[in-house]
Amino acid sequence: MAGQVLLDQQLWQQLLALVLASAIVMGSPGPATISVTAVGAAFGLRDSLRYASGIVVGTILVLMVVATGIMAVLAALPKLAALLAVASAAYILYLAFKIATAPPLTARVRGAALPTFLGGFLLAVANPKAYVAIAAVFASASSGAGGLGISAKLGVLTLMIVAIHLLWLLAGAAFARLLRKPLASRIINLVFAVTLVATAALAALP
Repeated sequence: MAGQVLLDQQLWQQLLALVLASAIVMGSPGPATISVTAVGAAFGLRDSLRYASGIVVGTILVLMVVATGIMAVLAALPKLAALLAVASAAYILYLAFKIATAPPLTARVRGAALPTFLGGFLLAVANPKAYVAIAAVFASASSGAGGLGISAKLGVLTLMIVAIHLLWLLAGAAFARLLRKPLASRIINLVFAVTLVATAALAALP
């Protein structure tokens, strides 16, 4: 039985299609991915892990919401959707300010306030792009008969969520070494902060 699964060409094709679709759609720049990159650049890899973990857990929750059909229920509650949008916008502006004003890593004071797990989690849950992107990928993966089951799809997409945000975090952390110079730190942090706000604004457009 296991051998037949491993040799099932259609199954592997569906798996590859799901991975590619999730990498392109879910991995494209958005409020969550850009914020992870910006936080990684401004605060370094180690100090950004809590925030990135919150983004990952929150995005996985969004995946479960989409997969179980709860999204349809939430769509029927416009006041809740508006509240989430306002909360997301407020936190993105706050996070952009924190990134833009972050001092160089060499001047970082021990015990200074850092982006938190809860902040990342709330941003992911209130991120409009996440629902649209995950719903699109999940719908396309569910359109064919047979092949990957629901648990397999959830497992693959969960792994992709972790991998995508880890890669964006590492990309941001790669900038950290440049941020030891005050001028470079200020310029790069400002660029990331503006990019974060612009990406969030684009994601909020209908």
